Amino acid sequence: MRGLKSSVMGALVALVLVAPLAEAASKKQEVERYVSKFHQMGLFNGTVLVANEGGILLKKGYGSANFEWKVPNTPDTKFRIGSISKSFTATVILQLAAEGKLQLDDPISKHLPDYRKDTGERVTITHLLNHTSGIPSFTSSASYREDHRTPYSVEAFVKKSCSGDLEFEPGSKFAYNNSGYYLLGAIIEKLTGQTYAQAVQARILGPLGMKDSGYDVTATVLPKRASGYEPAPTGFVNASYVDMGLPYAAGALYSTVEDLYRWDQAFYGDTLMPAELKQKMLTPGLDHYGFGWAILPMKMHDGKTLIPGVFHSGGINGFATLLVRVPEHKETVILLDNMSHGGLQEIAGGVVSILHGITPRQPRAPISRVMMEALGKGSAAEAIATYRTLKKTKEAQYDFGESQLNTVGYHLLRGGRAADAIEVFKLNVEMFPAGANCYDSLGEAYAATGDKDQAITNYRKSLELDPKNENAVKVLKELEEPAAKR
Repeated sequence: MRGLKSSVMGALVALVLVAPLAEAASKKQEVERYVSKFHQMGLFNGTVLVANEGGILLKKGYGSANFEWKVPNTPDTKFRIGSISKSFTATVILQLAAEGKLQLDDPISKHLPDYRKDTGERVTITHLLNHTSGIPSFTSSASYREDHRTPYSVEAFVKKSCSGDLEFEPGSKFAYNNSGYYLLGAIIEKLTGQTYAQAVQARILGPLGMKDSGYDVTATVLPKRASGYEPAPTGFVNASYVDMGLPYAAGALYSTVEDLYRWDQAFYGDTLMPAELKQKMLTPGLDHYGFGWAILPMKMHDGKTLIPGVFHSGGINGFATLLVRVPEHKETVILLDNMSHGGLQEIAGGVVSILHGITPRQPRAPISRVMMEALGKGSAAEAIATYRTLKKTKEAQYDFGESQLNTVGYHLLRGGRAADAIEVFKLNVEMFPAGANCYDSLGEAYAATGDKDQAITNYRKSLELDPKNENAVKVLKELEEPAAKR
């Protein structure tokens, strides 16, 4: 009898050990198949890392890091991570707070004495961290497109592009703001006596062993750096150049999925900062934003299950990135893409759904790609006709979301085809009459052609649909004031 009991117990122990391994293998295969579908459809080109409390489930590269030489993406390929950099900037600021070198309610003029006093004494470091400063974001200005190739010193750029008149009372509203994080970088340099790049290296990257991360400098020969690509009617082209001194503390870092996993894991301890400051960082404020992180529930692909999440996305010429954390289950999804794809949230949502036993939505081809191809062969009218035909006949096969036509319209606008952009934006308004951003985009296109009356009409409609649209408020002020003065 003892022998039988021993055999039964041994079998049970083996089952207990093997079952989780089998489940993990099954999840890995399902996640890998799911991400592969996006790559096969041309919707993802980059690297991915997926982990849960048991460790890394999937770590893999898809497609090419460099199209000319067909160099494959691998888990150690380095990508520009764009605004994910903000979580690093916020961490250094909180470390300085822990060291007593600043207080979160300090006005920025205390640490940047040359900053204009009338606004600098009203805006605090907290306002910069949670995007409630009211300072205009430099990436929203028309001149940024002209400046993005020009190198500036930190002091010169702060004076030129981060010192505008306040758009609202500090702390009263949320408006995502790259100027705020640029100013945080300037404060870091003042208080540490180091460059921003040196401070991040010394305080975060070095201690965490993030050897494949750093401040990106275009001129530097950086092994295993991915090239960035942007969509065009003829396919993809090399991404337009940007001097990395401009994104600076708001978005100039590069990293790998492996290093970003180290970054994710560091938040489960208190090595980065004291627990009370970490709690402040991860406490959502206006529009669910904390300090360098967005904190809000993610809706799973069943349309009803909500999973508490912490995340940040990034977008910079030729690159789109996303880091999603589910601390409650120690789940992580990291997506780094070098073909400027949108829709990484869709992939991440599907992956997290799989981790929670929920069937994910299957990928659909973006109608924007079909439109771009049509534009490469014919006129905007023909591209719009293609859209309408597919909308009627094959709607289930394509993503007809609001952002799709916006992508096409802005490509035309940037390419000097404002009249064609207007027609595409008009179609978007037709398809999404309640979409505030559709009217905002149409207003911008009309303004580009000098049609102020139509621009004003559409910006007003956008503001009517979304009273929080600070961009519409700003542009309407610019468009209407000259007329009032006349």
